[in-house]
Amino acid sequence: MRVEQIPNGLFRENCYVVIDDASSLCAIIDPGEEAALIARRIVSLNVTPQQIWLTHAHVDHVLGTGQLMREIGHPLPIALHPADRVLYDHVEQQADVFGMTVEGLPLPPPDRELVPGVPVTIGSLRFDVRATPGHSPGSVSFVGHGVVFTGDVLFQGSIGRTDLFGANPDALMRAIERELLSLPDNTIVYPGHGPATTIGDERRRNPFLTGRARPV
Repeated sequence: MRVEQIPNGLFRENCYVVIDDASSLCAIIDPGEEAALIARRIVSLNVTPQQIWLTHAHVDHVLGTGQLMREIGHPLPIALHPADRVLYDHVEQQADVFGMTVEGLPLPPPDRELVPGVPVTIGSLRFDVRATPGHSPGSVSFVGHGVVFTGDVLFQGSIGRTDLFGANPDALMRAIERELLSLPDNTIVYPGHGPATTIGDERRRNPFLTGRARPV
């Protein structure tokens, strides 16, 4: 397995390309604003995109979904938790709040509802879907092969915002404790913004997990 991290857009959101080396098939996690940049990187990797997996539906994580398909020249099935569909369907209004440039709307509708406990696969790779709400109602994390893609739930030294529509600080902390801190310490965390980290490092040093800070 290879993981390509592509920071992009106004908020430097991390899009990820998850590659099954045996087949050169890939899944794209959270295509952000800069669809052309993401498409160029996919071409340079010489891989074949097959699916789009969304950790959640905030604008900086989904805005490039439709444009990316146009850039690569064919549709891709989109997987999203149904509790975030209202956010996905109102991405233009989200963009207006942050003054973001809006292109490629409306977004193509999701093809698959992500269900916790029902895995997603690409080639020979298999990732468990874990419900990690709190930053958004339908936030999920993808766990497998020694890594976890956490979206905006857990970052290096921080956690997701809880002052946005549908957020819940208590639910966020419960989800992190139940679904993420239960993973081995050497699990690599690929967050929605910022550098990669590990579960162990966050368990020991993240002020929100050690009790030195509280969700906002």
